[in-house]
Amino acid sequence: MLRTLTGQSTQQHIHDKLIEQAKEQLAITGLSVSEVAYALGFEHPQSFSRLFKTKTDLSPLAFRQSFQHN
Repeated sequence: MLRTLTGQSTQQHIHDKLIEQAKEQLAITGLSVSEVAYALGFEHPQSFSRLFKTKTDLSPLAFRQSFQHN
């Protein structure tokens, strides 16, 4: 049903929502990348960083730095 509504699998939809939340936290909080990863339920910050880079083409730190310079 989700695929019919969004065109995405459940996993893709969840990943997209997690990345949206991560972007917000990286942009407006001073939390470390590891703290953001743990807050979003990731057991390993490396897994979070890999997913973030796959979805955005930027590492979480690079995203934060580019956001702060704009």
